[in-house]
Amino acid sequence: MLLLQLFFAFLQVGLFSVGGGYAAIPLIQEQIVNVHGLMTLEEFSDLITVAEMTPGPIAINSATFVGMRVAGVGGAILCTLGCTLPSFCICLVLAYFYYKYRTMSGVQKVLAAMRPAVVALIASAGLSILMLGIFGTDMFSARIEDTRVVELLIFGISLFILRKYKASAVSVILGSGVVGTIIYCMLGAV
Repeated sequence: MLLLQLFFAFLQVGLFSVGGGYAAIPLIQEQIVNVHGLMTLEEFSDLITVAEMTPGPIAINSATFVGMRVAGVGGAILCTLGCTLPSFCICLVLAYFYYKYRTMSGVQKVLAAMRPAVVALIASAGLSILMLGIFGTDMFSARIEDTRVVELLIFGISLFILRKYKASAVSVILGSGVVGTIIYCMLGAV
């Protein structure tokens, strides 16, 4: 029953995550954390961090990691299949119609109208992860006294380096991991 539940949860994620992997994160969170209660928000955040660091699309990596964590190899396979099956089928159909009708102005207007919703989904996912990283909770439960100063400083410095020096995201992620590890090792030794 759990495997079927996971498959249908990720089938919904794959069906409604318009806009790519980052747009899928709030949908995965809703299904796995809120609806089914298979993970805590902190476990989910850790999972997203690992999925982000591994090669490949984040939605598929997340599906695979959730499935593996919750139900082993069978869960990983079914979650990944559930996440990719809708996209595969929809892409086949849309590719046919797009190449047939791509010059029509109505098609261009529909695509332009969908862009703001996609941006909102991505912003929502980013804000949820940011709030969890800095405050240790979701957006609506954050309190200023719960601010994690070390994480806030690492975030601020990383953002500055990314914007000012156009540094590679990979090097900033690795550098942040090293700095965070050193700081927490030093704090643990005190």
